[in-house]
Amino acid sequence: MEPDLGLADHEDFTYLDASATLAAVEDSLVVRRRAEARDLALAAHWADLHATDPQQGPGVRRREWRGEDRLIDLGGEGTPPVQELCLAELATSRRVHPHSARRVVADALDLRHRLPSWWRAVHDLRLEAWIARKAAALSRSLDYHAVAVVDAALPEGLAEVSPARLLEVVRAKVIAADPAAHQAKLDEEKRRRYVSLSQTDEFGLRHVIARVRAGDAAWIDAMVDRVADLLAPTFPAGTTKDELRSEAFGWLARPAELLQLLLDGVPDPDFEQADLAAAFRGLDPARLRPQVVLYLHLHQAAINGKGCVECGIAAVARVEDIGPLLASEVPEWLGHTNVTVKPVIDLADQHAVDAYEHPDSVAERIHLRCPADCFPYGNQVTRDLDLDHVEPFVPGTPGQTGDHNSQPLSRTAHRAKTFAGYTVRQLRPGEYVWRTPNGRYTRVNHHGTTALTEQVGSGLLSDDPLDQAIAQMTLDLQATGRARVPRDLVSS
Repeated sequence: MEPDLGLADHEDFTYLDASATLAAVEDSLVVRRRAEARDLALAAHWADLHATDPQQGPGVRRREWRGEDRLIDLGGEGTPPVQELCLAELATSRRVHPHSARRVVADALDLRHRLPSWWRAVHDLRLEAWIARKAAALSRSLDYHAVAVVDAALPEGLAEVSPARLLEVVRAKVIAADPAAHQAKLDEEKRRRYVSLSQTDEFGLRHVIARVRAGDAAWIDAMVDRVADLLAPTFPAGTTKDELRSEAFGWLARPAELLQLLLDGVPDPDFEQADLAAAFRGLDPARLRPQVVLYLHLHQAAINGKGCVECGIAAVARVEDIGPLLASEVPEWLGHTNVTVKPVIDLADQHAVDAYEHPDSVAERIHLRCPADCFPYGNQVTRDLDLDHVEPFVPGTPGQTGDHNSQPLSRTAHRAKTFAGYTVRQLRPGEYVWRTPNGRYTRVNHHGTTALTEQVGSGLLSDDPLDQAIAQMTLDLQATGRARVPRDLVSS
């Protein structure tokens, strides 16, 4: 018999307007999170009911194990063992494969016993269950003491942090807590590298599939781009960049012709192999290398090579578009390169230009301050984002492009902001308040996204400085228990 959940087979939502529909969606979010938290609690309780050793007790004779039920460890160190064969029945009620039931029990036990802050956050409905489960799986290899580093990494302003950024923090903490295990995993994965070819299709084309070091992949990608640019003048107008890159990839298999192309800038059909030695004598190899910019973010402790000595934490770096890695891995990436160290940019300064386009210097500042999509709950962390003028650009007005009036947006978010009726104001460099077409308010900053009440959101968007100040004071009180009173408000 199907359970009666009090829900109609097909609920009629036709009576809801746009605002009421969004309110119902928000209510459904709470219902779903509560159900998923309950699901994890039930999985942990099922484990509790099957925690006794079936091979011990009155009437049980010890003998060689022949497949009977037994206790197994599902979670990481510090979690209680569970009877192995109980998982099949749990899977039946969950209508999943036993392996799936095994994973949910392991995650539930890890969260309850090893990551209690994450467990509470799920049950307080502040954190999506799938994110907590991912954190549990990522940290399962850590011992009971080291995993405390991951548990402590859960930020207080949880609703503000996007899942991708939160899980990147988890990966970094796991690496830092057990660098030896991370290095062993690296060595293991390096032995699984390969290059292979697919079957030739009916058009005479094949896929080249490779698993290589991330640094080598970046260099190959840059070289393919450079060769594609050199080949472009020799192809008909309208040839796409993808076609040119495919042609360029083929040139990597012809090193002599490739060298000639890189030296002269254009392919020469009359090039002779004998010319290669003469051309190569006295050549600076750096001239042939593509230009690659590696954005590496390091804490001062990592630069000093110390990490956190007193707590046994290794130094971890973050490479843009790659993620966290041990600081000791960086030399491997840079071993075949000429390194140019760029000076640190002081983001406390304010820069603006008159042009509509964002020059490289301004774009760099914006990305360093806002590395992710600044649309509410945006999670793209990349430099390949549109740079948007928060206040629309007005030709003839100087100084509109700069720190005070710019934000990175994905193309879809940019279109929504431009054409779908969104309102946005930049409160300060790197901080924005948004209003959706149907009156939902959010604040976006370097922490992520925070939902705002209508009172606070409308106050921040108000043209009245007093309304803005009151709204900002309310936000400060909610975040820290203290409010900053603007000086101009005090003086008035």
